[in-house]
Amino acid sequence: MAAKVKYREIVRELALDRYGYVTTKDAVIAGVPAIELPKLAARGGLQNVAYGLYRVPDVPVTALDQFAEALLRAGDGAYLHGESVLALLGLADVNPRRIKVAIPRRARSKLPSFIELTRVAGGLPTTLYGALPAQPIADAILECRGRIETERLLEAARQARAEGLLTTTEWQRVWKELQS
Repeated sequence: MAAKVKYREIVRELALDRYGYVTTKDAVIAGVPAIELPKLAARGGLQNVAYGLYRVPDVPVTALDQFAEALLRAGDGAYLHGESVLALLGLADVNPRRIKVAIPRRARSKLPSFIELTRVAGGLPTTLYGALPAQPIADAILECRGRIETERLLEAARQARAEGLLTTTEWQRVWKELQS
């Protein structure tokens, strides 16, 4: 009986650092047998979100949870890109209907409608915003050209620069490319 309580505690600790989510892979690495997660879910200690993905229900919900879920559903190597990076950081007043996730390889075909996958070449630079992998903000702003008004992108660049999200070199590159 003590082992089951311990597994629940381990899973909860993992989830606290991952916006309430835990994968079977992460749980196994932490020492929780994969078979224990469905047992915990059956007892109400976890919610089964998708194959190999669980949510601890008593972890407080945040504004970033859906971004984390989209990345975890897409799998290893996935990262936010384009408008989703701007939405994550509260720039350009965007609220995309779908979370755009870039992946370097094939992913599961059955994903919820709020996730839009894009295959990209591997090795592209990424960074972390709120512990979530994402396209660097300068690249995300430039990728949104043609889909978001230039003035809104310029304002997003100004705001990102003021918040320290863009270096001087990145700021100058973004400004120059948006002006052309």
